[in-house]
Amino acid sequence: MNSKKVKYHSWPIGRPPAAWDRPELEQVRKAGYDWDDPRDIVEIFEKKMALYSGCKYAVAVDSCSSGIFLSLKYHQASGVVTIPNRTYVSVPMQIIHAGCEVNFQKQKWTGIYQLKPYPIYDGAVRFTKNMYVGNNALQVVSFQIKKRLFIGKGGMILTDDYEAYKWLKKASYDGRDLELYYPEDEFEIMGWHMYMTPEDAARGILIMDQLPERNEDSGCWENYSDLSNKEIFK
Repeated sequence: MNSKKVKYHSWPIGRPPAAWDRPELEQVRKAGYDWDDPRDIVEIFEKKMALYSGCKYAVAVDSCSSGIFLSLKYHQASGVVTIPNRTYVSVPMQIIHAGCEVNFQKQKWTGIYQLKPYPIYDGAVRFTKNMYVGNNALQVVSFQIKKRLFIGKGGMILTDDYEAYKWLKKASYDGRDLELYYPEDEFEIMGWHMYMTPEDAARGILIMDQLPERNEDSGCWENYSDLSNKEIFK
């Protein structure tokens, strides 16, 4: 069989009958977005986020925490990663899961901060026009229920780096190349099950269309406890 770009296969292997589609998917179509394959909706959301954020590429994932983990794995992070002592608990946990050590540093921040020394930024509580920091960084945003874009659970990795974009797309979807017929995929990298569903992407598109372009940061260091005092990180 020759390699070819494919969409979902017929039921029961792939996409279910149209009558079974989640209502969010059809709402996206009614809002003026054309799609054929449900995965198209994720790509629409990614392109919409990239344009809004001021970056070239965006990769949708199932959470901001997953985005931080994947960003660390892309940079083959090792050794010590320094973060503010007051942040959300999943950040140091993802650093440890990625095989690194956490160094907590007293730091006042609002909206976004860097995971030093890597060009990775946790922007979980920032959502505003042209928020991308630039310089080929990997900037992760959150769509948790308390965030500006409150789809419930999800995240996005923003970047100008095409090679990072290609790797993150595969790594977040079990190492798969979604342009290939599944049995023909050679699985060139080890991946993780961290992709965003079309339903979550659809909610993101619909909510994003109603949000103002400019938004204040929704959090800062003062909103979090001092993690350096927690026994689990000592």
